[in-house]
Amino acid sequence: MTRLSVNINKIATLRNSRGGNIPNVQKAAIDCQRFGGQGVTVHPRPDERHITRQDVYDIKPVVTTEFNIEGYPSASFIQLVLDVKPHQVTLVPDPPEALTSNQGWDTVTHKSFLKEVIEEFHRNSIRTSIFVGTDVELVEGAAQTGTERVELYTEPYATNFPTDKAQAIAPFIKAAEVANACQLGLNAGHDLNLENLKYFKDNIPGLLEVSIGHALISDALYLGLEKTIHLYLQQLK
Repeated sequence: MTRLSVNINKIATLRNSRGGNIPNVQKAAIDCQRFGGQGVTVHPRPDERHITRQDVYDIKPVVTTEFNIEGYPSASFIQLVLDVKPHQVTLVPDPPEALTSNQGWDTVTHKSFLKEVIEEFHRNSIRTSIFVGTDVELVEGAAQTGTERVELYTEPYATNFPTDKAQAIAPFIKAAEVANACQLGLNAGHDLNLENLKYFKDNIPGLLEVSIGHALISDALYLGLEKTIHLYLQQLK
């Protein structure tokens, strides 16, 4: 079964809009796992507009499944990850001003940089994943950095799914096959939801983990967090 890691950034966004500690992101992390989530994902950004650095420190002790920290590998981000030592760090190429992740790494151009960062995380026994698109050359380039996994950036799939799901999934199947051939573990995330998740999972070979936040938390406003997590898990069976 593909694992579900729940990204709780949007819970922090709601809290930050009012100040204080409601909703409590630490409790959210506990509850996501209690309701069946198999991991907790956070993406701290330099402006702390959702998850803060302190949140990352506070959440680590309550994670009993898997803790995944996403972010651009700046010096401050690297130090945060080394302090917390999550199970996995997912490297994304976002500049600080980006609203959300909107592309994968150019693993050919940035090969040396990524390799150096990954070596530092490996010295501290932290598994790494690189956020990539479906360009076969860049998936192969990721393998040359020493990373254990790649995370497929799935917004193009989600955008095209309503009009032609077979065409939407095709480049992701090819990228997954290349990742498997390169002995890379395979994660995925961005705009996956209850409508498109099952088809993606059923057609992507070797999918180990999906990280879902925006859609899942939005669904939880109507359905409740426990029921929502159960529905997402059903799509992954």
